[in-house]
Amino acid sequence: MILRPNHIHCILKPTLFALAMGLTFLLFLSCGEKEEPATDQRVQAQSDSFTFFDLGKNSKLSKSIRNDLRQRLGRDAIEGRGIIDLEINYYGFLEQYFSSLNVLNRELNSPAGERIEHNIVKLMFRYARKENLPFDYVELLFSNYTQLPLLFRINFKKDEANIVQTLKSKYGDPRPIEWKNKGGQSMYWEKDNDFLIVSLVPNQFGIPEYQIRIFFVENIKALLATESAEKEMQKSQRAKSGKTAF
Repeated sequence: MILRPNHIHCILKPTLFALAMGLTFLLFLSCGEKEEPATDQRVQAQSDSFTFFDLGKNSKLSKSIRNDLRQRLGRDAIEGRGIIDLEINYYGFLEQYFSSLNVLNRELNSPAGERIEHNIVKLMFRYARKENLPFDYVELLFSNYTQLPLLFRINFKKDEANIVQTLKSKYGDPRPIEWKNKGGQSMYWEKDNDFLIVSLVPNQFGIPEYQIRIFFVENIKALLATESAEKEMQKSQRAKSGKTAF
């Protein structure tokens, strides 16, 4: 039997189509198995608590993670040493509803109002909406001793992406807090000593806006312990140098 060119085309066409579909499916599978760089510390153990873009209590800030955050959230700003104020919503809110966080906040700050700076790294993102994300402001604080997260702040005006429902689906039903004054409300989750608090805070026009705070309590305590040990060492060194001066 002699195969004419049009007969060959008819035979090869379905074969090539099947081959192309098979290659496309293989490429799809390989894309779904994307691996993180070896230096990326975002992989979390099951015992970890809350996450933001896969960053949780055991995630160490690295160059690759910062690059990834910039790709997701847009251009960032960075600060070094600075104060850590855990207070949210209005002055006295933590004292009223979260006594353990209020104690931590007192340890981080001077009762006399003196400015106390901590060895931290602060990343700030103000252009997430340009990346088609629903956030107006994102602030991530890390310990500069361990590179572990201390506090995440995420603000947005409207819940266009059903973020609250996503949190409920992931972490279960939150505990509600109806403010006794100020006209706002909050809900929170607690896990492994960490807190995730979502608040509807009225702005200057009385329109409620969303504020999310994630407190990595054990990491904050570790920062305080390290700073305390550092101060004791410096105090001891000053005492020794004073004795040798005379």
